[in-house]
Amino acid sequence: MTMFGKSSSCQYNPLPQRDSISLIQSQHHKGHSFDYIPKITEDDFTDSSQGWLSWICNVIVISLVYICTFITFPISGWFVLKMVPNYQRIVVFRLGRICPPKGPGVVLVLPLIDQWQRVDLRTRAFNIPPCQVNTRDGGVLSVGADIQFRIWNPVMSVVSVQDLNASTRLTAQNAMTHSLSKKTIREIQTERVKLGEHLGMDINEMTRPWGLEVDRVELAVGSLLKVPEGGPSGPLIIPPSVPGLEGLVGPIQQLAMHFLSHSGPSQTPKEDSVTFTDELSSVPRLAVTDELSSVPRSAVEASPCSVEELLGVVKLLLSESLVSQVGACFQFHVSSEDGQQKSYYVDLSQGNGDAAAGSPCREPDVTLSMSDGDLLAMFEGRLRPFAAYTSGKLKVQGDLRTAMKLEELIKLLRK
Repeated sequence: MTMFGKSSSCQYNPLPQRDSISLIQSQHHKGHSFDYIPKITEDDFTDSSQGWLSWICNVIVISLVYICTFITFPISGWFVLKMVPNYQRIVVFRLGRICPPKGPGVVLVLPLIDQWQRVDLRTRAFNIPPCQVNTRDGGVLSVGADIQFRIWNPVMSVVSVQDLNASTRLTAQNAMTHSLSKKTIREIQTERVKLGEHLGMDINEMTRPWGLEVDRVELAVGSLLKVPEGGPSGPLIIPPSVPGLEGLVGPIQQLAMHFLSHSGPSQTPKEDSVTFTDELSSVPRLAVTDELSSVPRSAVEASPCSVEELLGVVKLLLSESLVSQVGACFQFHVSSEDGQQKSYYVDLSQGNGDAAAGSPCREPDVTLSMSDGDLLAMFEGRLRPFAAYTSGKLKVQGDLRTAMKLEELIKLLRK
């Protein structure tokens, strides 16, 4: 505790750093307003620039103020004694010169000659609103961030910067834009946590002379505003955001948008095609044209008990219209309870389509791996593809946007 101007026993040492930016601790920062205090980062407030005449005047004025304060005590105590909690410090300028920080406890602030400011040492946070980032591969991505920081040196936070919050926010936004502009969209998605850690170190390097340290940076990746110049960069490109799904990114957001969104691109009804109602409705329905109406209802109404039976039902639903809608080949690796693994394929890329056991004659566009029970449950509507993917029951290898087209076949089986 500090009483009547005596410095507190609490030491304000810089927080340990995770990288080389800790070297800044021993460097002398040119161009700052505290350059006349060479060891401010070491809590050495000895002012060697003050001449002897100025020092004598300061001693006389301070002594007179102390005498007046004690003479008028305890009335003056209501004005000069300040209570400082553990999470705060008071930075005092006495006759315009910086003093060591005071607190916690009861501290003395002299009237007339002391100007003081409270500094909160608790962790605080701010949000960088989503902004456009031009990636290295020519794409434009909307990216925001949540940042937590704290003050480790209250004197530097007051002396070196005028508006700490605004300066930190602007510095963090510029650092984020500059850092992510060197990455591709795929790298931003797959290394989001790692990029956040590196961004925190970059921000620390710029804000450490202000007595501030960033504890945590979490990137919030939004929607894809412009496709990269070389075309889609793979299955990790983000589709436009859907209300309620802002927290989902990458492949999960793609599946969520496809299976849960109202506003997906609608299929243009054509002759001999399948027209679907809202897929969020409790009972999915479909209107089958003349070609599909020839399929016996008994062949598709009965729930298949095995993958082979499911494959037989799928063969009955194959048609040129379904092939024109999907246009892809799917390979299934299905594992049974006894540990056996079998392969099946559904080729909807040419002709009327084909479905059989084994491997297709061409390279599959998408490979899906899951158990036989989960496969039957997904095609029967008891297990949603989105839930299967997020829970790890469904593993997808290949383009996720192509894998989403399999939903057209699943809808036909949900009569």
